[in-house]
Amino acid sequence: MKLETAATVALLLVLLLAPPSLRVSMAGSAFCDGKCGVRCSKASRHDDCLKYCGICCASCNCVPSGTAGHKDECPCYRDMTTGHGNRTRPKCP
Repeated sequence: MKLETAATVALLLVLLLAPPSLRVSMAGSAFCDGKCGVRCSKASRHDDCLKYCGICCASCNCVPSGTAGHKDECPCYRDMTTGHGNRTRPKCP
């Protein structure tokens, strides 16, 4: 029993201390992880791309094909924005 407890504590510590990009990819679904992996494969800020793509995919349940563009394939993904007023920008990569 004590070995199981130690293993559980060790796993929790690894998850808590993992980089944010790892936590985002672990939290997502296999569908979103795969689609976002392709979408962000050429991104210069790979970790940020995966983070925001994962958020958008979880909300919209779709990711446009390719590494850029094609956002008309997924209107929900295309239309998500950050901020309000003059500072509104697309949220999804």
